[in-house]
Amino acid sequence: MPTPNKTWSAIPGRRRSATADRSLTQLRTAITAFFALDGFVFAGWVVRIPAIKERTGASQGALGLALLGVSAGAVATMVMTGRLCRRFGSHPTTVAAAVLLSLGVALPPLTGSALALGLVLLVFGAGFGGLNVAMNSAAIDLIAALRRPVMPGFHAAFSLGGMAGAALGGLIAGRLAPTPHLALLAAVGLLVTAVAGRALLRLPVPEPVLASASASASASAEESAAPAGRTPEDAARGAARRLVAVFGLIALCTAYGEGAMADWAALHLDQDLDASPGVAAAGYSVFALMMAVGRLSGTALLERLGQTRTLVAGGATAAAGMLLGSLAPTVWLALLGFAVTGLGLANLFPVAIARAGALTGPSGVAAASTVGYGGMLLGPPAIGFLADWLSLPIALTTVALLAAVAAVVAYGTRGTGRAGGGPA
Repeated sequence: MPTPNKTWSAIPGRRRSATADRSLTQLRTAITAFFALDGFVFAGWVVRIPAIKERTGASQGALGLALLGVSAGAVATMVMTGRLCRRFGSHPTTVAAAVLLSLGVALPPLTGSALALGLVLLVFGAGFGGLNVAMNSAAIDLIAALRRPVMPGFHAAFSLGGMAGAALGGLIAGRLAPTPHLALLAAVGLLVTAVAGRALLRLPVPEPVLASASASASASAEESAAPAGRTPEDAARGAARRLVAVFGLIALCTAYGEGAMADWAALHLDQDLDASPGVAAAGYSVFALMMAVGRLSGTALLERLGQTRTLVAGGATAAAGMLLGSLAPTVWLALLGFAVTGLGLANLFPVAIARAGALTGPSGVAAASTVGYGGMLLGPPAIGFLADWLSLPIALTTVALLAAVAAVVAYGTRGTGRAGGGPA
């Protein structure tokens, strides 16, 4: 078994050995475990927010400011994590971030004020943001070696982990106080990190198949495209940065929709369509379930349609679904619209992050993730403002608008080559 400091080499035109295939399978399993852990721990924290609010005695406004600690910690850490991945490697950085996330989730119930809560949530957010960048970077290295667009499968694990964390939290919330519940989440997180992290640290970072041939072809294209007075490397870096920004915009449009659905779907069903509390709560559940289904089938879809067509079709589907969900006159049509929206948005974020990472490595993942996460921050308050000014159904149509923008922007990326293991 090679040491973790080395990489698997790939000789052009030669098949991988059975040992290398087994190692790639083990690596894929370990990375999948970290994606599932991320969703599980984060969802477990979210379901205990009401109990934490009661414990700290925070007002609505103070709680909102404290919860910004998660976002602030995540965004502040994402760019730094890209640098850490380049210096220490994505595998050790993934393990370290998972430890920080697991320890951080146990801290909120130990606080007694909104200020203290906001400070500990900075730590939790740092673990969440760092893990997202590091594990996506590790996944992109694996995708390049597999030559298959399997990124949606990793994000499906995140979605399924989130559903499991939310379901477990809902079952034990009435029986277990927040302190032992979140301590249990921390213990599970550390256990999974110990098991999956051991495999991740033992296995080397794989090299892309035919990497040397691709690099030669890319270098020739860059040299011919470089304007006078600029080196091919300068031209390539500038083009890559512009494309990373484009894929970050696609991620932002997707995350905007996810944040909006999480915060406003139930209220729309309850307030505008007179749904019962149980049916209103099902609004986001239907959306999340169909997003997980879409991601589970994402690899097959990418292999059949290619990345650009998948992005365009997904954006168009989400736009149509959200128009139905926000403007439907009945609860059941709205739920159908939310389900279609989940299917449409499912693969936009993972594909955008994969293509950004394939262009510039961990720094691309960090940049696109930071921009994308900004969409999740922007969505809920923007919709709240528009709902006060116009109405909530009209405000929710902005999710459809941005999904359509993502489809148009994705169409503009056609012909940019392979990224993330699938045809463009």
